[in-house]
Amino acid sequence: MLRKAFQRLRQLVLLAAVCVAASWGWSYWREHRFDQIIATSAHRYQLEPALVKAIVWRESRFDPEARGRAGEVGLMQVREPAALEWAASEHLRDFDYTACLDPATNTLAGSWYLKKVLRRYSMADNPLPYALAEYNAGRANVLKWRSGIAATNSEAFLGQITFPGTRAYVQSVLERREYYR
Repeated sequence: MLRKAFQRLRQLVLLAAVCVAASWGWSYWREHRFDQIIATSAHRYQLEPALVKAIVWRESRFDPEARGRAGEVGLMQVREPAALEWAASEHLRDFDYTACLDPATNTLAGSWYLKKVLRRYSMADNPLPYALAEYNAGRANVLKWRSGIAATNSEAFLGQITFPGTRAYVQSVLERREYYR
């Protein structure tokens, strides 16, 4: 009787170990399956791959079919106006916004937009919080939050962000970027 109970316990432990290994493997695959696409897009627009990957993580959790409430799609949750602007800058004729459901197209468009936004805040001590806030909440909100010293001081700027979700977004992307480095 005791022998059967021990054998059953051993089987359960083995099953649990297999489940944990499978779960870890699936999570690893999910988080790394777009690494080459992310690296290519980051390189093309002279961005740090860890930053692009952190945005992909925060925006879609690596789901290429993710869709947002405001019409954003794909890994980097690109909106149609940004995608069309990217396509025009790249001289892509007959561009269809649904192409942004393709992970490579999406990360190219999203990386291009991020680079464009980063340039806007080049006079700041650290343009990244401004760019991330704009990526999340839009330019009009960032312009409201850039008053006084917050126009060039990123720490002051973070304190001026009135949307708790945007402040959390910026912090989480910055932290995840460090993790991916």
